[in-house]
Amino acid sequence: MGSSLGWVGKLWAAVSLVSALACCAGFFLPYWLLGRQLDTPVSFGVFRRCSYPAPLAPRGLRMVQQCGRYASFLGIPSLAWRLSCLLTGLGCALLLLVALTALMGCCISHLLSRTLARVAGAIQFIGGLLIGSGCALYPLGWNSEEVRQTCSNLSDQFELGTCQLGWAFYCTGGGAAVTMLLCTWLACFAGKKQKQYPY
Repeated sequence: MGSSLGWVGKLWAAVSLVSALACCAGFFLPYWLLGRQLDTPVSFGVFRRCSYPAPLAPRGLRMVQQCGRYASFLGIPSLAWRLSCLLTGLGCALLLLVALTALMGCCISHLLSRTLARVAGAIQFIGGLLIGSGCALYPLGWNSEEVRQTCSNLSDQFELGTCQLGWAFYCTGGGAAVTMLLCTWLACFAGKKQKQYPY
């Protein structure tokens, strides 16, 4: 079995896989926003949350310390987070598709030509742009009631209050940046030139 990629193409495949996995891990893990509520650490993702208040009989609240998804898509606290979830999810899907195609190109000859690799690079750029847009929309949801309760009622759009950004936000955004800047450039030189047969 031959490869349809040269050494630059193999580097492109490896970097594509790492950046796609970084974006997907950051997207799925609920550590985008970190704060405290009732002396308990609380974290939010785009569609998940860790630690949430529950009623305590007869009156009062207790913190349930477990992670989970919101009950429905409409249960996500803000429209901005719903849009962020859609854009980031779609971008992650595109990055995974290209990364897996690039990996197959390392093992299968004549799978990726230089032109096809450039098209894959354009798809990666679009995926990175979608993820970057999702990350940019995320702060618009910081004025939701759930986030305000966690951030000492001081948070607002683009204002964190007492909360801070978590590592998953940086992981997702960093993966998107690497994809847009490095993977797209490497994709331009990834595929082998097709031989021209005179007939």
